Amino acid sequence: MTSTLLQFPRLNAPKLHQLPNGLTIIAEQMPIEAVNLSLWIKVGSAVESDAINGMAHFLEHMIFKGTERLASGEFERRIEERGAVTNAATSQDYTHYYITTAPKDFAELAPLQIDVVFNASIPDDAFERERFVVIEEIKRSDDNPRRRTFRRAMETAFDNLPYRRPVLGPEAVIAQLKAQQMRDFHASWYQPHSITAVAVGNLPEEELIAIIAEKFTQTINTPNSCTDAINRVCTQHSAPKPEPAFTEIVRREFVDESLQQARIVMVWRVPGLNQLEQTYGLDVLAGILGHGRTSRLVQDLREERGLVSSVSVSNMSNLLQGTFYISAKCEVENLQAVENAIAQHMSRLQTELISEKEIERVRRRVANRFIFGNETPSDRAGLYGYYQSLVGDLEPAFNYPAYIKAQNATDLMQAANQYLDPDAYGVVVMKPL
Repeated sequence: MTSTLLQFPRLNAPKLHQLPNGLTIIAEQMPIEAVNLSLWIKVGSAVESDAINGMAHFLEHMIFKGTERLASGEFERRIEERGAVTNAATSQDYTHYYITTAPKDFAELAPLQIDVVFNASIPDDAFERERFVVIEEIKRSDDNPRRRTFRRAMETAFDNLPYRRPVLGPEAVIAQLKAQQMRDFHASWYQPHSITAVAVGNLPEEELIAIIAEKFTQTINTPNSCTDAINRVCTQHSAPKPEPAFTEIVRREFVDESLQQARIVMVWRVPGLNQLEQTYGLDVLAGILGHGRTSRLVQDLREERGLVSSVSVSNMSNLLQGTFYISAKCEVENLQAVENAIAQHMSRLQTELISEKEIERVRRRVANRFIFGNETPSDRAGLYGYYQSLVGDLEPAFNYPAYIKAQNATDLMQAANQYLDPDAYGVVVMKPL
């Protein structure tokens, strides 16, 4: 088996290895006495139809219910015996499984992680038991005011894109899913070309790659009976197009009796990871407006005028399209003043150049967070897996601070004018009873 081994000459220097079956392996030795294996599958709720919304997350639960080689519960028992840790997460654009072990245990435990993820048996009885666990998770989410607010904001932000739907799916959909549907979903999407395996820790890169490659070569085979189903799913699933910017203010209001204060969310449609170079200026603008006590909205709305108890700003970059997301908590009587003030701040971004001092504050914050977020094997593995899986390139993972540093006042004004119209956005208001 031959494959090109690439090395990146940077402070971070992982090795990239491609298997003939399409699987990508990234490995890096790091002088910390742990090894993290992260398996990134480029499949999340965005690939689901409405009829199976929540399947990717439900499958994440079922992954740990055993394989032909491992009885249900055996994986967790063997992990815990060695003091290792494992977990998983599902988003709109990916599903992520990881394990962190001592270096001496990696060769034994990593193959178990690969086995449970790619050979999940998904038995009918365990499926029915786990269905109730997932439904309880949905109910807890529905009881959470912050999640309710976010869900309604996403339903306002997008008319058609799958990001408008919850990752967990609706209870009514989960209640009618069949185990065979999940087995088909797993066979269709958990395929080598959709997988990035990242191993970072205190073992030589060649050893990390060899352990993963050997297990994946043994584990992943596409049975002939699955090929037609896989081709059919891939043919039917074509990526939807980004939605046009708002042309007016689209307003939705709700009464939520669980709230003590009102909440307001304002959203703009902005580029996603498939237009990565367009996201950096928006990241800086989010920092200028809402990151830290000296940011514009925090200083003005909370510290000086006392209009809000909290305010936050995020540039959320999904794969197909992102949202520039501003949220605040305030008294009901302050809602209009808060919305007007935020719109005025957006207008100011379009007409006044941001000072170099403000931009430099964000640059320093980003650089420091990048360094602090790169200190453990799991940090590094997450960074590499995210960019390689979703963007198909490791270079942005290394150079994010440099891209932020390159943004100047003119770039930021241009981004604000292009994407953050103060007279056209989505707004969700949640009022207490």
